[in-house]
Amino acid sequence: MSPQSLFSAKAAVHRNGVNACGFALLFIGSSLVTPASESISSTGDVFRQFTRHIQQQIEHDKQAFSRASGCTKWFYKQEKKPAPSSPVQRIGRMPANLTQTEDECRRQYPGGIDAVREDFAKTQTFLSLSLTFYEFALVGDRDDDGLYSGGELQDMFHVLTLSYDAAHSPTVQAEALTNRFDTWYRARNLESLMNSMGRLYERGYRVTSADRAELDRVMK
Repeated sequence: MSPQSLFSAKAAVHRNGVNACGFALLFIGSSLVTPASESISSTGDVFRQFTRHIQQQIEHDKQAFSRASGCTKWFYKQEKKPAPSSPVQRIGRMPANLTQTEDECRRQYPGGIDAVREDFAKTQTFLSLSLTFYEFALVGDRDDDGLYSGGELQDMFHVLTLSYDAAHSPTVQAEALTNRFDTWYRARNLESLMNSMGRLYERGYRVTSADRAELDRVMK
């Protein structure tokens, strides 16, 4: 799918009132140069800590979305209505076929179809947000070497409106990134995340084939 199509898909979902999003903006342009005094060894572990933190949230969100999806289908079947489909196709590709029993669904959603419909939208939103943040983290590793260089890390902090100090340890830097993720995730702050993606775009970052392969892997 072309960059324009992916961006249009995101915009269409947003216009439809669903706080979900797709996963790709392609990033073209120039990037900050890594200062010679900043070695990869001083920043490399930040990538692993940051992406691992997001992956843990993705796994939780996948399970929550699958449960909500299964019970949504069950309740709509009782009403003899077609269940709503996910407006984000790549999320829809995930296994969401848990067999939900009447007891399980009625216990989880005593409010019935209205409650499950609300939870379906909420869990889809959170899953979309965590997956999009994971894409952002992958894109920040511009050369796909599994590390953030000093320049990449400085760019990441800048577009996330965080204060960057090369003297800080990898643990402190990773905590700053994960705290930003946690704060925006809880607030469902898709707008700020997409603005940050756009600023990476301006600095020349892009979604690579390796990024897409990794996104497909975590969605399985």
